[in-house]
Amino acid sequence: MKKSDKTEITVSKIIEAALAEFGRNGYEGGTVNNICKTGINKGLLYHNFCGKDDIYLNCLNLSCKKLIQHICRQDGTESLEKYMAARMDAVRRYPDEAHIFFEALLNAPAHLAEEVSAALSEFHVLNKQMLDKMLDGLKLRDGVSRDDAVSYFYMMQTMLNGCFGSGAYRNISFQEKIEIHEKMIPRLLDFMLHGIAKSGDET
Repeated sequence: MKKSDKTEITVSKIIEAALAEFGRNGYEGGTVNNICKTGINKGLLYHNFCGKDDIYLNCLNLSCKKLIQHICRQDGTESLEKYMAARMDAVRRYPDEAHIFFEALLNAPAHLAEEVSAALSEFHVLNKQMLDKMLDGLKLRDGVSRDDAVSYFYMMQTMLNGCFGSGAYRNISFQEKIEIHEKMIPRLLDFMLHGIAKSGDET
């Protein structure tokens, strides 16, 4: 077997073990020692990766790609309903990857903020495409520009993610937290785009 093939197999085994480790224990709870307990040689691990952060970021990038690819395969970009359904289906099919992805989205390690932002960039592009599609079907109020609407959406998104990344939801499992977060998004968007009070001509 070629050396390059052996290296590829070793890296794949490390990533597989790391996905399970970070998927179950998160960034803070995940350790290199636990990854190595699955039969990974620590020397080989450090030969192929710089350390915990390097392995974690590789896992995050793979998780983002897997979830986005699943959403696209499910035709999730056709409508908000299909988009959210595809996201929830991805969460249930790939729990480890979903945990890694949503932890990065809601409560990223502060010292890796720049790298995490880069890893999540394709996901944010997908969100922007969905928002544009929704705005295309709306007539905005006088005095409200499209840029205003987009800025408002991102402000509310940041507030929602900050809430879920805080201690407010610390007494539930991370999987439950993800499911609640995903169920709230369409409702929040409905409130944002259509308001919460009846218009004057409604009874």
